[in-house]
Amino acid sequence: MRIAQLRRMAGERFMPVPGDVVTVRILEDGQAVVERIEPRGFTLERRSAGGRAKTMAANVDLLVTVTALANPPPRLVTLDQLLAFSEIENIAAAVVFTKPDLGDPNEMAALTHLYSSLEYPALVINPKTGDNVGALRELIAGHHALLVGNSGVGKSTIFRSLGGDSTIGDVSRYGLGRQTTTAGRLYRLENGFLIDSPGINEFGLGAIDAATLAGAFCEMPEIARRCRFTDCTHLQEPDCAVQAAVAGGTIAPSRYASYRKMLLEPT
Repeated sequence: MRIAQLRRMAGERFMPVPGDVVTVRILEDGQAVVERIEPRGFTLERRSAGGRAKTMAANVDLLVTVTALANPPPRLVTLDQLLAFSEIENIAAAVVFTKPDLGDPNEMAALTHLYSSLEYPALVINPKTGDNVGALRELIAGHHALLVGNSGVGKSTIFRSLGGDSTIGDVSRYGLGRQTTTAGRLYRLENGFLIDSPGINEFGLGAIDAATLAGAFCEMPEIARRCRFTDCTHLQEPDCAVQAAVAGGTIAPSRYASYRKMLLEPT
């Protein structure tokens, strides 16, 4: 069955996205008309360079963030943005690192330890060889999961290794990912589904205040209570407990760098 057309509601065209629950009417030729999109419990949106928002997926209960260890190099600020988004939206998140054969083993171990210590499930997988694919399959079992990350990090390869059908592309000569998935694809799993999303190079949280952002970094709230000022932004204030924790190694410098960038350069 394929969706042939979309009805207009209130004079405007509406478009379902992967994960939507819809009511359809079957036509005599076997095609279907979407009559209604049921209310969404959760949506993931990304913004274009022009500021327009586009819904990528709906009704997801697990964000599976995907970050390459090399080719392209890891963009930790994107990973931390996605994790902050999951905290703000109160949705579970997992951290997956790919291309271990190309990355630095010491960096791989350090990153896995960092995000595991923050109580995010963290896996290093190589879908081309099958390493740890089974562990990922167990992790997403029973969930409505979304693979999300920059272009070229291996989301489509993971999707295919778990049974989905998706096109796999290469990385450009500049070390940047080429976006081969232009629309989300959904693969049904037992008691759940998995969505492969387009690359989110333009994903961002937008303008956000320091208190909300610090609350989305799970290692910061308890430490921030010890700051001298209750409205501390953790950027340059004296007697800032967060800055002291970074200097003392309690908060990872990379996480604090992501916090600063997200607060000072909202996207």
